[in-house]
Amino acid sequence: MTPSEVKRVGILAIQGDVEAHAAAIERVGAVPVPVLREKHLDEVDALVLPGGESTTIAKGLERLGLYEPLRAFGDSGRPLLGTCAGAILLSRVAENHPVETLGLIDAVAVRNAYGTQVDSFAAPADADSANGFAGLRCVFIRAPQLRDLSPEVEVLARVDGAPVLVRQGRVLACTFHPELGDDSRVHALLLGSVA
Repeated sequence: MTPSEVKRVGILAIQGDVEAHAAAIERVGAVPVPVLREKHLDEVDALVLPGGESTTIAKGLERLGLYEPLRAFGDSGRPLLGTCAGAILLSRVAENHPVETLGLIDAVAVRNAYGTQVDSFAAPADADSANGFAGLRCVFIRAPQLRDLSPEVEVLARVDGAPVLVRQGRVLACTFHPELGDDSRVHALLLGSVA
């Protein structure tokens, strides 16, 4: 791959495990780029909204004036991946202590649906998960659940029958933390969505 072909993947760097996402992005052959300003969005081919605390991230988006630029990024067709809190922010609406969302995935995100920090767990994706995601190790930490998905939202992976990885166009939302561990399938899917 020539330097001009190497893709640059932004990581919203307000809060969350930016370093683990950067390592996962490097494993799939792309360059991670921290994003904290609107101008940074012009420098990337795709973007990750990491997990963390969705209220804190939402306040940061408001403070930095990033809500509209992120919506425009999604509308531009460049790929987006939201993990855990990032999935909440991508959804149409958030329940259980609502925060402002971006409305880029036509689904309802229920915050902390699996419980508190002490209820964290890992589980494999169901065997019938689509597109090669069966058996994917999914780490849930104060994770949301997605419900009321529109017909435009494709479910790529489920755990115990519940959707945990979905796609609408080039926008991916995952309720778990794919950056925790060495399985790069989710990040590879994001990179593969770059035009």
